[in-house]
Amino acid sequence: MHNHVVHAPLVTPPSHLRRLTLLALGVCIAALLAALVTMLVHTTFASAIATFAPTADHGLLADGSTVTLADDEVPAIAKLDRALLDAMRQAEMDAASDGLAFEVTSGWRSTEYQQWLLDDAVEQYASEAVARQFVATPDRSRHVTGDAIDIVPIDAQLWLIEHGARYGICQTYANERWHFELATQPGGVCPEMKMDAAS
Repeated sequence: MHNHVVHAPLVTPPSHLRRLTLLALGVCIAALLAALVTMLVHTTFASAIATFAPTADHGLLADGSTVTLADDEVPAIAKLDRALLDAMRQAEMDAASDGLAFEVTSGWRSTEYQQWLLDDAVEQYASEAVARQFVATPDRSRHVTGDAIDIVPIDAQLWLIEHGARYGICQTYANERWHFELATQPGGVCPEMKMDAAS
């Protein structure tokens, strides 16, 4: 004699089954929406960067090119504030007696180029807050107004840091040894540096 045990099928109450189905459906929809939003953000950001390519007319100085303060035909130099350019040229003449020459890595920049640099920095650092420590927004950038210049080599930077105030030229950001602006009267004292471009 065999005992047969008959198991009753488990019956899930219909309301519980509906809730599980709706929950699973909701999770799937949320995941799809998150993926779609991520794709849209990346596509929009990439196309925004891809649609603008800075040129010399925007103030771009090509990598590997040597640009000096005498290059008046280069927009990055030609569109600098005249007082800044004159002060930098006087400083360079005096620095030449110490065997130094100034090379310009950046001068005037268009609003579009400045925004492109900021967008690129945001992508590089994966943080707008970090990017803004090194690249100002177009409305705050002194490059856009022609009131800032970036200089190399390091010996020229150090010379300007030490002697620039004689010409009214100061390093204005503590984290950018290469960035100079007219920030005092010739022979004056440079103001305290800002920590970075976001300050």
